[in-house]
Amino acid sequence: MAPPASAPPAAPPVLAVPAVEVVAAPAVPAPPTKPSLVAQSSINAADTAWMMTSTALVLLMTLPGLALFYGGMVRKKSVLNTMASVVAIAAMVSLLWFAGGYAIAFTPGNSWIGLGADRLWFGGLSYLKEGGMVAVSHVAPAIPESVYSMFQLTFAIITAALVVGAIVERMRFSALLWFIGLWSIFVYAPVAHWVWEPGGWLAQMGVLDFAGGSVVHINAGITGLVCAYVLGPRRGYGREPFEPFNLGLTMAGAGLLWVGWFGFNAGSAVASDGRAGLAMAVTHIAASAGAIAWMLGEWVVRGRPSLLGLCSGLVAGLVAITPAAGFVTPRAALLIGIVAGLACYWGATGLKRMLNADDSLDVFGVHGIGGIVGALMTGLLANQTVSGVEGHIGTQLVGVVAVVLYSGIMSVLLLWVTKLIVGLRVDDAAELAGLDISQHREHMGN
Repeated sequence: MAPPASAPPAAPPVLAVPAVEVVAAPAVPAPPTKPSLVAQSSINAADTAWMMTSTALVLLMTLPGLALFYGGMVRKKSVLNTMASVVAIAAMVSLLWFAGGYAIAFTPGNSWIGLGADRLWFGGLSYLKEGGMVAVSHVAPAIPESVYSMFQLTFAIITAALVVGAIVERMRFSALLWFIGLWSIFVYAPVAHWVWEPGGWLAQMGVLDFAGGSVVHINAGITGLVCAYVLGPRRGYGREPFEPFNLGLTMAGAGLLWVGWFGFNAGSAVASDGRAGLAMAVTHIAASAGAIAWMLGEWVVRGRPSLLGLCSGLVAGLVAITPAAGFVTPRAALLIGIVAGLACYWGATGLKRMLNADDSLDVFGVHGIGGIVGALMTGLLANQTVSGVEGHIGTQLVGVVAVVLYSGIMSVLLLWVTKLIVGLRVDDAAELAGLDISQHREHMGN
């Protein structure tokens, strides 16, 4: 008898799987297009700490850096006036910045100026502890807007203070304050908007200026040259020696500028990241190359190097790397520093004689020429791997020409307005006595 056929194996039981509701991932919020309130938790603590540090470093460049740098180069009878000019400009520009300059420069509007009315007259920059909210700029959404506006203020301060070097020993103190106050609102703030606010017309064109080659240095250099022409030379210029008061002070100021420039350039990354680190490194390389290039040029031409030449050369390298700092490699920075050191040496000597302007402390020769060299070399040397952008020398040239023309024409106009209000130049007796006594009734003592 055959064995019974085996039954097919039973099918495994089917388990009921509960329906799973598919929830879409939350959409990533679009980046802000204007200053706005965000949750305090969205602020990046490391970036904020670095930007606060950078702000202090850049302010250190002006106070006391630039005051010492300039004060050491003028004659003894005008040292205090030179330093007082830098201090007064720092305070005045600070108030004007929060009253209107920041709104013009860094709020959306049109291609020419910002129109953020809520940021006028010390408005905005909110911090709401109870609601856990803080204001941020659309340009730097990971840090509080109060920090970003302070950082940008330090640039407005030093740009205005640089102009002092072109007018020392002969401009009325009241005239300087009137002129710089108007200039900071009608020249500096609009140019900053053109280049650094995303809607600015030069930004839209693709002009590259990482930390202020055009906004700071070309702007101040051209203004300084215009002031030198309009004011005329100091009494005795070209006929008698103008001995600097104390080049030791100048060297101390140059050292503070070098150190503070790390905040100037690396801080312009607006983050504590690899780009900031590279910007710091290329800044140091260019400063060193500029100092050596100027020293060697002076050694060949004059037969000996000088401390003032070394200080001027390092500043030339710093100026020229400023627009390029976030866009170039260390090798490119070396080349920029060498070219800037030699070009600015010529700018402060041969070109200065050709222009026949008493640009007393070489604001145009160093900052104007260095800024132009840096802006154009940024177009040539910007590395897309480093920066994610491509440079074009033609675009950079448009930016240079635009700032030169606007800054020059507006400076002439504002000097004319200032002359109508208070006059521009001290009289011969006041200049002969020195501006410390004639403008402040103070003196350095023995």
